[in-house]
Amino acid sequence: MEERDQQSTGGDPARAPSARTRARILAQLPVAVTFFGRDQQLAMANETATAAVARSEASLLGLPPGEAEAGVLVQGGAGLADAIGRVMRTGEAESYETDLVLVGSKHVWRAMLTPVKDEAGDLLGVSVVTVDTTDQFWARERMAVLDRANTRIGSTLDVGRTAEELAQLATEGFADFATVDLLAEVLTGDEAHPPHAREEIQFLRVAQSSVLEGCPESVVELGQAHTFDCETAIGRTLAGGEAERFEIDEETLGEWKQRDPDRVHSLRQHRIHSGIVAPLRARGITLGMAMFCRHRTPEPFGDSDLSLCEELVARAAVCVDNARRYTRERATALALQRSLLPSRSAPQRAVEVTSRYVPSTLGAGIGGDWFDVIPLSGARVALVVGDVVGHGIHASATMGRLRTAVRALAEVDLAPEELLTQLDDLVMKLDREEEPGAAGTAPVAGATCLYAVYDPITSHCTMARAGHAEPVLARPQGRPETLPLPAGPPLGVGGLPFEAARYELPEGSRLALFTDGLLAAPGRDADACLAELRGLLARPEEPLDVTCDAVMSTLVPERPADDVAFVLARTRRLDEENHASWDLAADPAVVVEARKRAAAQLEVWGLRDAVLTTELVVSELVTNAIRYGGPPITLRLIRDLALVCEVSDGSSTAPHLRRARMYDEGGRGLLLVASVTERWGTRYSGSGKTIWAQLPLSDAADTEGP
Repeated sequence: MEERDQQSTGGDPARAPSARTRARILAQLPVAVTFFGRDQQLAMANETATAAVARSEASLLGLPPGEAEAGVLVQGGAGLADAIGRVMRTGEAESYETDLVLVGSKHVWRAMLTPVKDEAGDLLGVSVVTVDTTDQFWARERMAVLDRANTRIGSTLDVGRTAEELAQLATEGFADFATVDLLAEVLTGDEAHPPHAREEIQFLRVAQSSVLEGCPESVVELGQAHTFDCETAIGRTLAGGEAERFEIDEETLGEWKQRDPDRVHSLRQHRIHSGIVAPLRARGITLGMAMFCRHRTPEPFGDSDLSLCEELVARAAVCVDNARRYTRERATALALQRSLLPSRSAPQRAVEVTSRYVPSTLGAGIGGDWFDVIPLSGARVALVVGDVVGHGIHASATMGRLRTAVRALAEVDLAPEELLTQLDDLVMKLDREEEPGAAGTAPVAGATCLYAVYDPITSHCTMARAGHAEPVLARPQGRPETLPLPAGPPLGVGGLPFEAARYELPEGSRLALFTDGLLAAPGRDADACLAELRGLLARPEEPLDVTCDAVMSTLVPERPADDVAFVLARTRRLDEENHASWDLAADPAVVVEARKRAAAQLEVWGLRDAVLTTELVVSELVTNAIRYGGPPITLRLIRDLALVCEVSDGSSTAPHLRRARMYDEGGRGLLLVASVTERWGTRYSGSGKTIWAQLPLSDAADTEGP
């Protein structure tokens, strides 16, 4: 031993420390050192160790590890005893680390265990060296909280949910009670106004969380509006834009009592003693504030807690602002979508119709699903459903363009397959006009559409589709079925023609048109959803609204990933007593007979007031058909919401409305028709054309209608 001392001091025995000096060195080491003998009882503790636990060495000697730490350590004592026992049993060198948190203190210690052996290698005991790692411990804790914040805060683009995630994470990490209040305009997606521009700052309580259920009972309920005076500490903090921690003592409570006695009462009742208030700021604008309090944890918030809160709230504020901006864009897109969809059913008697539209709540936002009900000439009606590629406000705008185009093409009474052909050409032109890859644009090509025309006089329904899902038909007698329609490519793709199919729909049949979002229920494939839809439609006597609600509640989740448009129509039949037709010869002399037959039919319908105008219209249209058209010529009158006069002939020559000059002998017929009727137009068929004119009915006459 003396030889080793001499070697360690350069061979000079005079310079070797004595046993007393060595004891002094050990006692005065700045780290705590303890020694447990073979009996696993404390045999030695240096001055730093006894000072750390505020006890004398004599009071600790002879105690086992667990008892030696009793009353001193809240965690780590049992682990330390197990580690010492393991080293004693094995007799092998082993290092062991554990975190030791002192009662009533934030100090954290890390213990390192080393076996002590004599010259023969026999185990004498275990030395325990502890190092204060408080700063490192809480730095790791802060990093852990921030790491959890990266994955948990902002998991959705919902402002309220983001605020809840912030409050919950705070109570799990460092606070006993947390609240998040946002400015009212933030929840609607609007830009927030600076707090310093107001005398009182009004907030809405969006989220709160506590380590104890129901404690403390908040003075402000969730969703309730409340204010903070700018002269208070909280108001000044918000106006200044900096987080601040404060101690809640009697002096502070006294200052607050006059302004907010209820809040002071709650603070006293639950013994809240320390708090941090931090403004949620993003892009230099205050969106709200978060408050963190302690009532169960005895230590007040420190500077490290304040730094943690500032960083945590800063990250949450960015997420809240992103959610706010998404809310604004979604609200704008939804408002645009709603304004472009029909707000009410157009007046018509061909079908009873109800519809539903549910916007997407996930993913990229509002889509381009749309529907329409368009009254056509001859008491017919068109039912349309479509879907645009993409999501967002640009998809909604594209949807509006397509819906307008369909309405314009429907006004010229194109057949379904011809309408889709014209729409396909239009989409290709629009797609070529868009700049490739331009920001803020949505593709037009790839949109789908289903166009159906129902005639209540013949009960025939003609349908064509462009890449769209086939409709479902439920006849009054029979099981619901999916109607097979010729497949057509999506709009703007080109390459294949569109074909139509015609079906006879008995009165009372129910026809369902929908977009693909209806069949996209999570956990079920499209075929299963389609089968369930057919089952829900197998109730012929059920009101349409009831069936429609049942379909939506069954097939559409609470938060659909895609838009859903659904149209359900029940067919009606126009009775024979409400329409009449006559075949006419291609002879000018038949014009007089045509006027007489029309007048007689109006007398039967009780529309005597409309006889004179109808005779004029019949005379002009029949004369034009005889002069410019060709056989066969047919006159038809329809009594519906309006009186419709139709003249069909075998020619496809298009009539033109022109203004005749003073000395012209002809050219005034259609001008007269247009001036005495509400609307007029031309539709073409495979056998020729039909010129129709619609006359208004008086209220009295209308009540006698079908």
